[in-house]
Amino acid sequence: MAPLRWGIASVGLISHDFVTALATLPKEDHTVVAVAARKLEDAEKFAKKHDIEKFYEGYEALGQDSNVDVVYIGTINITHYKLGMMMLDYGKHVLCEKPLCINEGQAKQLLNHAKEKKLFFLEAIWSRFFPAYKHLKNRIESGDLGDIQEVEAEFGYPLAGIERCNVKALGGGTVLDLGVYPIQISLWVFQNYPVKITAKGQLNDDGIDMAMEGELHFADGGVARIKTSAFGLLKNKAIIRGTKGVIIMHDFWSCVALTDIDGAFVEFPLPKARYDFNFPNSCNLRYEAEATRKCILAGELESEFVPHSESLDIARISDEIRKQIGVQYPEDEQFKP
Repeated sequence: MAPLRWGIASVGLISHDFVTALATLPKEDHTVVAVAARKLEDAEKFAKKHDIEKFYEGYEALGQDSNVDVVYIGTINITHYKLGMMMLDYGKHVLCEKPLCINEGQAKQLLNHAKEKKLFFLEAIWSRFFPAYKHLKNRIESGDLGDIQEVEAEFGYPLAGIERCNVKALGGGTVLDLGVYPIQISLWVFQNYPVKITAKGQLNDDGIDMAMEGELHFADGGVARIKTSAFGLLKNKAIIRGTKGVIIMHDFWSCVALTDIDGAFVEFPLPKARYDFNFPNSCNLRYEAEATRKCILAGELESEFVPHSESLDIARISDEIRKQIGVQYPEDEQFKP
């Protein structure tokens, strides 16, 4: 069986990590055949480093490459909608970095377009595919934790000086950049949409959130307390409390270790890779890539681990949090849910 042929849109830090992680999977299952960037010399440099045969200036050429089966979109937030639409129009399956889009309106149009085209589309919420997350899900579904009462998840990194994170025109803000993770683990645990959302935040001079604290209240009485910050490191762990015990997911967004219900420290080691990674535990990207391959082979249009409905739920929650703390993007007027 021929390998899944990947095209890479962008040559930024996350794209390096994705391709490096991809190379830890069997060559008969995955191959990168082309890469594109805004500047040809950047694409060429990336291609040489990662032994990629074709490199392009601009993303249209990547979509036009008949050898590409699926495109990984690793560009900045504001470009996801346009690039996603473009690749679907060229008949490509898509794995798109989070956040899927700027808001729910964009996300809904994009995912509807994917269904119309009968193409696979996945928001790259990589955490959902980790062995650690599957372990957590098994614990919950087996009843080992009892009734879930609380999720406490916070994610903070010193991002305030990074332009793409603090400029409105670039889709900045911690809700979009970091908030996806505490929101998604809350939904992963409670398996329901919250009945009440409350949030407060701290904005910069451009009207972009540099910190956020929120609560998601669920119908069964459970609550998720979430927090983000661009000012510095937070604890970056998720604590899941049930009537029978607690599980702690360490560095829950890139989780390779957890403290189990019995107090045991459980690790999920990653393989060695050819190059160093830019971000912690980025070899975990291999799991979403393999899940993408399996879905495409099976003719599926979405993944059970991040179904389209859940991407829309995450976008809707993010929109509500932003509304409460006073963050609005130009896209909010243009794309209504």
